[in-house]
Amino acid sequence: MRCCKKIIKQLTQLFCTLMLCGTASLALAEGIEINKAEARLSEEGYLLSADFTIQLPTAVEDALKRGITLYFVSEFSVHRSRWYWIDSEIESYAQTTKLSYNTLTQQYRISRGGLYQSFPELKAALRTLGHQTAPAISSGLLEKSGGGYLARWSKKGSQVGAVVVMRLDLTQLPKPVQVSALTNDQWNLESTSYHWDINPDTSGGANSP
Repeated sequence: MRCCKKIIKQLTQLFCTLMLCGTASLALAEGIEINKAEARLSEEGYLLSADFTIQLPTAVEDALKRGITLYFVSEFSVHRSRWYWIDSEIESYAQTTKLSYNTLTQQYRISRGGLYQSFPELKAALRTLGHQTAPAISSGLLEKSGGGYLARWSKKGSQVGAVVVMRLDLTQLPKPVQVSALTNDQWNLESTSYHWDINPDTSGGANSP
């Protein structure tokens, strides 16, 4: 009898532990996390892209399903490191992507500029939303100032780097929702600012955090 009670107690403790671990995993999954970032050299110049995993908290997803459009902003920047002074920015780019839900068709929509794409499931929409790109940056901009800087720097290790970050823009929400969002941590969706080096003598290179 005592043995049975001991086994039941151990199983109960194990169950509680698994529940806590599951809750912690769900909490960690919510938000925006960077998975990969890269800069590829093409005929047009350097193409920057990043892949994010996006998991909407309950409050944000509920608002989306009630017809509130969400605005996500991704920001790319390329800079040159200088040991004697602060980094100098070479180029920067910001893009806004809209995520909305049509209650009549029960479809999610991703809109970028004049282009849009519809999805039957939120998971698929978030996967597409998580892939962000920037217009090509001319390689001439990186090689400017002293012609051949990149060639010399590549021998020491790249001193040209890029940064990307993605966030939910609360300022574009309807005013009543903004007030609620400012007092609710679930609406504070922003990835960490991720930095990686651009290797000047390669046609591509992916970086994972």
